[in-house]
Amino acid sequence: MDTNIGAKERVTQNRLIGLFKNVLKYTCLGNWETREGNANIEETLLTAYLSRRGYTDKEIRSAIAKFKQAANSLGGGLYNANKEVYTLLRYGVNVQAEVTEKKKMVHLIDWANPMENDFQIAEEVTIQGESDRRPDLVVYVNGIALAVIELKRSTVSAHEGIRQNIRNQQDGYIPRFFTTIQLLFAGNDTEGLHYGVIKTPEKFWLRWKEPCGEPCKPSRFTAEEYPNELDRSVLQFFEPARLLEYIHDFIIFDGGIKKAARPNQYFAVKAAQPRICKKQNGIIWHSQGSGKSLTMIWLARWIRENVSDARVVIITDRDELDKQIESGFKDAGEQIQRAKSGGKLIEMLNAAEPWLICTLIHKFGNKNDGDAISVGNKKASKSLDLYLEELAKSLPADFRAKGDVYVFVDECHRTQGGMLHEAMKHIMGDDVMLIGFTGTPLLHTDKKKSIETFGSYIHSYKFNEAVEDGVILDLRYEARNVEQYLGKREKIDEWFDAKTRGVSSVARAALKERWAKMEKLFSSKERIDRIVADICQDMSTKRALAGGYGNAMLVADSIYQACRYWEVFQSTELKGHCAVVTSYDASTASVKDEYQGDGETEDLTKYEIYQRMIGDKTPEQFETLVKKEFTDHPGDMKLLIVVDKLLTGFDAPSATYLYIDKKMRDHNLFQAVCRVNRVDSEEKDFGYIIDYQDLFGAVKSAIEDYTNGAFDGYDADDVKGLLLTRLTEGRKALEESLQAVYTMCEVIYPQTREGYFAYFVYAETTPVENQQNECEGNANKRETFYKLVSRLVRRYIDIANEMEQAGYTAEEAADVKRQVDYFNDIKDEIKLKSGDALDLKYYDPAMRQLIDNYVRAEDSERLVDLADISFLDLIDTAGDKAIDALPKKIKQNERSVAEILAANMRKMIISERPNNPAYFDKMSDLLNHLLQEQKDGKLQYKELIKQLIEKLKEARSTIQAKYPATIDTKGKRALYDNLGGDESLALRVHETIKANARDGFRDMDSSGLKKMRALLSSIV
Repeated sequence: MDTNIGAKERVTQNRLIGLFKNVLKYTCLGNWETREGNANIEETLLTAYLSRRGYTDKEIRSAIAKFKQAANSLGGGLYNANKEVYTLLRYGVNVQAEVTEKKKMVHLIDWANPMENDFQIAEEVTIQGESDRRPDLVVYVNGIALAVIELKRSTVSAHEGIRQNIRNQQDGYIPRFFTTIQLLFAGNDTEGLHYGVIKTPEKFWLRWKEPCGEPCKPSRFTAEEYPNELDRSVLQFFEPARLLEYIHDFIIFDGGIKKAARPNQYFAVKAAQPRICKKQNGIIWHSQGSGKSLTMIWLARWIRENVSDARVVIITDRDELDKQIESGFKDAGEQIQRAKSGGKLIEMLNAAEPWLICTLIHKFGNKNDGDAISVGNKKASKSLDLYLEELAKSLPADFRAKGDVYVFVDECHRTQGGMLHEAMKHIMGDDVMLIGFTGTPLLHTDKKKSIETFGSYIHSYKFNEAVEDGVILDLRYEARNVEQYLGKREKIDEWFDAKTRGVSSVARAALKERWAKMEKLFSSKERIDRIVADICQDMSTKRALAGGYGNAMLVADSIYQACRYWEVFQSTELKGHCAVVTSYDASTASVKDEYQGDGETEDLTKYEIYQRMIGDKTPEQFETLVKKEFTDHPGDMKLLIVVDKLLTGFDAPSATYLYIDKKMRDHNLFQAVCRVNRVDSEEKDFGYIIDYQDLFGAVKSAIEDYTNGAFDGYDADDVKGLLLTRLTEGRKALEESLQAVYTMCEVIYPQTREGYFAYFVYAETTPVENQQNECEGNANKRETFYKLVSRLVRRYIDIANEMEQAGYTAEEAADVKRQVDYFNDIKDEIKLKSGDALDLKYYDPAMRQLIDNYVRAEDSERLVDLADISFLDLIDTAGDKAIDALPKKIKQNERSVAEILAANMRKMIISERPNNPAYFDKMSDLLNHLLQEQKDGKLQYKELIKQLIEKLKEARSTIQAKYPATIDTKGKRALYDNLGGDESLALRVHETIKANARDGFRDMDSSGLKKMRALLSSIV
């Protein structure tokens, strides 16, 4: 029987004292419970250390006096006193007697040589104050108290020790003792070692974890030798060199809040240090919300202090992120300067100062301009040679980037182009080192270029690790369905046929493709009304939202849809408490050339709603205001409606609910859901995802991607071949596409414009009355040609500025460009000749009216609610063993099993399914088909497992009802449907109407109504 189980706190304390003394070789100062005059600065011990270091008695007395004065000065509060003490500890005490004398520093701790210091530990240290307190263990270095440890027995929560530490800092207890304390600890044999710093709220205390993330150098204090987590963690953290390194390099005073590095941040910086010494590029991937910005600060400081003549340049791709980085470094006391233009960046780099710069990637030049390679409306990035040539011309004649430059690239998954790397080397020298930072791992489609640019991972810290460590919150998921159906199908047919009369079949298909997509249906007015009502109800019933300590974000599919949402919210209790934040430029320039068809276009609608919303403010002023309100006053700014903006780089801990009404996946989806996973107040336990788009499988897939490794194990030799492989495959794909176009066109004779028109449209010799029929007969050939040429253009653009590296000579590259241009021009001419080049925007207002009038919506229905089980618990349930791997509570519930099975079976309705509107004969059939797909997907959630597959087959084999042969017109079919399927009665009514109806009987004025009544009387 293990005698340590339930053992008293004293037993744990004695064991730890033994570890400090026998393993770590600390000097044990004994039990100071009854000792008089205990203090955070033990002068006798400090004097002995300084004397041994060779300082004179006068210097020692002066240094201790100044140090004690700072430690006893609580007039400005504990934070300021602790910050001043930390500065003296880190940099030394200036003991010069006169201003004219040379500065003389007394260093209280030898940071560079840890074992030259005296490490001591005392227990039961009674400290006198307004209310005497007695910390369990106090760690001293050279007689200066640097750490306090509160211990609890294994059956008492370590949080009791945390609360004890917090209480002792408060006025009325012993706050003066904590002016020198750099780290606070609490622990027991059950929960390990937790740590924080002064004024750290209980929610933000961290549990020491080693190893943490990958890679992580193995500790010499292993679990095999020290199976007790508390013992092991104490040995790991308080090893003398580690303790001093942590205090010196991993503590920060950040805008009024003292912070200590989380384990993932500490080990990321440690993993980066040897790579920096070797100047090996790499990526630090830490999951969203795990403190990437602070990791940058600690790493930049280490580089500055440990690399001679070092300079750090921090680059991102968005202005708001650039501002955040500038603000973060300044709050931490670093004098960072922001280069707001390319010229200013060059000026800064050409001088020796500043050592710390932040800027946008765009300041390295314009990669796209009129000289860039283009085909039709597609433009390739400027050629690398031209780009670097222009860059060189823009540099001053005497330009040379001063210092040893290290570049941090924030959100590097978005800035992984080779030009960036080349521009860095060109401006800053070939020896520049790139370190990519991302909260989003690299998917298969991004890997190759990312590895080419940045190299392998320096350190990774994944989503599930961050949740387990309490660094971020887990997510709870709920799927909701707003059922939609079509009303008055015939009206759709009538409108579409009338509006597109005389338009080619290809152009009609293009119009269908533009409007017969699920996102257009999802922006119908009735559906938006239902979701708005849904959210308003949540605002009154959900604890976080109703209590005012949490707020929400709504992700809309488009800026237009976001504006419509805002407009509807204006007639609810959220009026004045919600706002739209997007990238939309709400200026007259955005609508000056807007064409109006049968009504107001979407662009005009956006402009007018935006103007009502922002009033007399500029869009930038409005955005700044609502973001601050959302972050600082969640009870007042309750809802932000967004599309893409703010889904990355925007931290609002109060954000608790994310409503998703947009098809999303991978990077974008993961970053979006992480807006609500930030740790906030004690009341916030989870982030909640409310899904109106059936994303369950997509959310699950996204988080799986971010909790499993990506391109682990690449070494330097592997990286060398990647560029060649990518360009080889790119050339192969380009030549295959070019050959496919030639193969299709080889039957055309003569190879002239007229020959192409005759083959794809109609021959000039065709009689005028037959040209339209011949054009329609060639529609399938044209569609194939359009697709082949579009694919050719895409594949050419992919490698257009790397043709030489792909093995083409300059002459061959020019010839390929000529051929691609030729076929693209022919495609455009054929579109014009055939009438396929339709101005789709002309139809937008009427199509929008059609959708609003005839797509109906029911109240939302909750489909899946995972409020009782963590979303991460479902991560490993995919595949053949999904049911067996489910938690017990779910496995015993047939409905829950059906929900999980359905989620794994479904595919992304929009992004995964092939969308071919030509498959449908009528617009109403296409709309109904898409809506039916959505409905089938929702119904699967409610089916039992044994019925699920059967229902899917039934949905696919559904056959439309057949009418009798005599019911052969739309009017007859409408009568047949509405008269109970009575064929004889439908025909009699039809004939009566034909015989008695007068012109204008359908008109909705008084005359038409009279004629309609007369007709009804004749039928009756």
